[in-house]
Amino acid sequence: KKYLTELAERKKKMDKPVNIAIFASGAGSNAARIIEYFCGNAAIKISLIASNVPAAGVLTIAARNNIDTLLINRENFFKADAYLPVLEKYKISWIVLAGFLWKIPSKLIAAYPQRIINIHPALLPGHGGKGMYGHFVHEAVITNGDTESGISIHFVDELYDHGKIIFQAKCPVDKNDTADSLAKKVQQLEHTYFAPEIQKLILQNCS
Repeated sequence: KKYLTELAERKKKMDKPVNIAIFASGAGSNAARIIEYFCGNAAIKISLIASNVPAAGVLTIAARNNIDTLLINRENFFKADAYLPVLEKYKISWIVLAGFLWKIPSKLIAAYPQRIINIHPALLPGHGGKGMYGHFVHEAVITNGDTESGISIHFVDELYDHGKIIFQAKCPVDKNDTADSLAKKVQQLEHTYFAPEIQKLILQNCS
């Protein structure tokens, strides 16, 4: 009887889509890929796009895909309610950071333990921490003489680029690579792996 009850509960969970909020600060290429990947998916839905930059390209992508948006201001995010009532309104179960440059406040982390994930454009624990994003990361990899780089998908905790690593993928760093050419290699990895890994993680947690 207990087993049948557990099966019923699992089925009930999957009868309604798992709602994701994507947080992004920039152009939104990763967000666009994630939206495309989950388009028409009955189990997982991108329900909200949040940004701290009023002119961010990701907001245009959201509008083009008829996804609701949230513009985040610093006061509410860090000193007030961290927009938890809005996330509750949209029944958000997971938060995906796709180029979101602000540190996540402890109130939000406490509300979504092991439910906030980030992608970092290097192989953590190397080249992470405050100020290490985008071009700064690729320049650091080149300057350090690394022979490989890649992506790290990880849970978010209260420290920059510190949470448990979920998945990594690598690419070679050639002698003639620049920060720009390396960025293209890393972005290809992001677009290939991020969305499938999100799906895998969510479905594992619903099983």
